[in-house]
Amino acid sequence: LRDNRIELVRASWHELSISVSDVSLSDEGQYTCSLFTMPVKTSKAFLTVLGVPEKPQITGFTSPVMEGERMQLTCKTSGSKPAADIRWFKNDKEVKDVKYFKEEDANRKTFTVSSTLDFLADRSDDGAVISCRVDHESLNSTPQIAMQVLEIHYTPLVKIISSNSWPEEGQSIVLTCESKGKPMPEPVLWTKDGGELPDPERMVVNGRVLSISFLNKTDNGTYRCEAKNPIGRNSTEYVLIVHDVFNTLLPTTVIPSLTTATVTTTVALTTSTTPSATAISTRDPNALAGQTGPDHALIGGIVAVVVFVTLCSIILLGRYLARHKGTYLTNEAKGAEDAPDADTAIINAEGSQVNAEEKKEYFI
Repeated sequence: LRDNRIELVRASWHELSISVSDVSLSDEGQYTCSLFTMPVKTSKAFLTVLGVPEKPQITGFTSPVMEGERMQLTCKTSGSKPAADIRWFKNDKEVKDVKYFKEEDANRKTFTVSSTLDFLADRSDDGAVISCRVDHESLNSTPQIAMQVLEIHYTPLVKIISSNSWPEEGQSIVLTCESKGKPMPEPVLWTKDGGELPDPERMVVNGRVLSISFLNKTDNGTYRCEAKNPIGRNSTEYVLIVHDVFNTLLPTTVIPSLTTATVTTTVALTTSTTPSATAISTRDPNALAGQTGPDHALIGGIVAVVVFVTLCSIILLGRYLARHKGTYLTNEAKGAEDAPDADTAIINAEGSQVNAEEKKEYFI
């Protein structure tokens, strides 16, 4: 061996050692140790030199990338022997659907390997880290990595959030228009039913927030929020329905106009609050919950009608009994007005007879 990089480390009757510095691919081959005896004895060993791959590089990336465009990223490394392995990662998650290429270098000893990642740009990829990792046995389990951060431009994504899920008359409501895009969207535009906001005094826009105070039925309609950036524009709608004020009415008892209904209703309530043991034990098991007593309003109305009919009967009977019932003598002659009594008037009446038949009249 005639090379300055080769040094004799140890020489004895039992061992001969050499060292090779700055190993290159040309050092690969078969080495022979000979012992010059009769006959000559030899021992051979084959030295394999690994080609260390160069640091990989990612090409094909242009920044920024519009959403929906196709991206082709290529990772390439040279000088590996044997051929290195290339793997792709997106945010530490390996991407399997890639293409792999291998070719020999000019020295016909090492290889240049490359891999292509092909995908459509999506807004979810904005800010993602694309990694190309080269694994090779010469790297001692320390792979070489190249990284690229994606920048995806996309149209705004718009969403309206309401502060009141059940708006009623007289209340207020706040509609927030959340818009996300790249580049950042310009200030949003609020419209109602395709036109401008009809009441600027009550409908106040502050940035992306629309506040409406003292709601009424005229505020019903479709509110649109539109956001745009240099890439495009997008919008969303919110249908506002203002509901009537909800009043909770307490249960009341209908009292008839007759004065006796109050007394009768009180009696019915008193009897219903003290149910007997028999009534409790024979209650219908299929009855709805909460219907545990009679309808006091219905009982009071029925009793009031009965009392009213009874009073009318008593009044008619009283009037009948109060009427004058008896006999009286007709005035058949002039001059009977001065008589002290009816009999004298009949006797003194003109054209009267003592034995004349009395005329009687009854009124019922």
